[in-house]
Amino acid sequence: MHSFEILGHPVYSGPNSLSRLGEICVGTAPAATYAIVTDSGVAPHWLETARAAIEHAAGRVVVEVVPAGEASKSREEWARLTDRLLARGCGRDTTIVALGGGMVGDLAGFVAATFMRGVALVQVPTTLLAMVDASLGGKVAVDTPAGKNLVGAFHPAAAVVIDTRTLSTLPARQVRAGFAEILKHGAIRDAGFFATAARAAQRVADALATDARPDWADSELALVVERAAAIKAEIVAADPFERGRRALLNFGHTVGHALEHASEYAMLHGEAVAIGLTSEALLGERLGLTVPGTARLLAEALAAAGLPVSIPPGISSAVLLSVMRADKKQRHGRPRFSLIASVGHPIGDDASGWTVEVPTDVVRSVLREQGARD
Repeated sequence: MHSFEILGHPVYSGPNSLSRLGEICVGTAPAATYAIVTDSGVAPHWLETARAAIEHAAGRVVVEVVPAGEASKSREEWARLTDRLLARGCGRDTTIVALGGGMVGDLAGFVAATFMRGVALVQVPTTLLAMVDASLGGKVAVDTPAGKNLVGAFHPAAAVVIDTRTLSTLPARQVRAGFAEILKHGAIRDAGFFATAARAAQRVADALATDARPDWADSELALVVERAAAIKAEIVAADPFERGRRALLNFGHTVGHALEHASEYAMLHGEAVAIGLTSEALLGERLGLTVPGTARLLAEALAAAGLPVSIPPGISSAVLLSVMRADKKQRHGRPRFSLIASVGHPIGDDASGWTVEVPTDVVRSVLREQGARD
């Protein structure tokens, strides 16, 4: 098991790290009660392993299971969970353990940030996307009818426990979706890693196409997961409250979040981000800020990973633009985008900022080019 730090807290990574969850919880977030929050998809596979590890080392454990799916990341589910914890006698000496993908991590994290004005949180991501992105960086939130992650807080986890063994039960579609964020991390930070991740993504996609299961103990795959997580940790450490360069992590997400919302979350986050990466690279090219051919390079890598790179039929540019105007990065009703100059090289600096305002007509034109209807 390897470890590194994010915001002064440890991240443990490697196969079988889940078996050490109890000792990690006691060492990083001691509590009288550990409240495991998971979902109905993860619970049958990994709940008993996590519960047994904590009970062996720490004592009292309570469990709350929410329905799988983005619809559970709501203010209503947050209220239900906090009421349940109060009814079960949980107090300020409680640690929340988020066992699941990004939805569970965000929802349970928001519960931890607000319950009793804030209790400790341990993130145990079980999806590829959560391992390299959602569980890291301390941002927690719930969705609203106006858009995704619009009500939330900064609440860093006391520890993050990444056990790649949990990926063995992850549906193929979720595995492919996770590679969108991995490739994004290479695109914004490290061209060499982007190439390595693209090869790994295609190898995994080829295996999944024949119903084979990737070996997540394989050294190359394990290193790709760890390096992607470390890139996220490095960027977050430089800007923990998203006041500057951390915005570059949003490359692909302005369009991506709008697509998720427009599809009523039928589209997975990674699928939407894959389309967003290609679309936002095209925006950069249209503005003369991004090296021509960058969007094509991204699209080829994402498509080889089994991800979509164009907007599905039936989604209108007007709806997407409306959602973008509610995006957290917008200013004065105009959307802003995190863009790259080329693979591995983001646009911006600490003096001028890390986002670019793009004229609405340019955004609309690129959305239509990518398949959005008028």
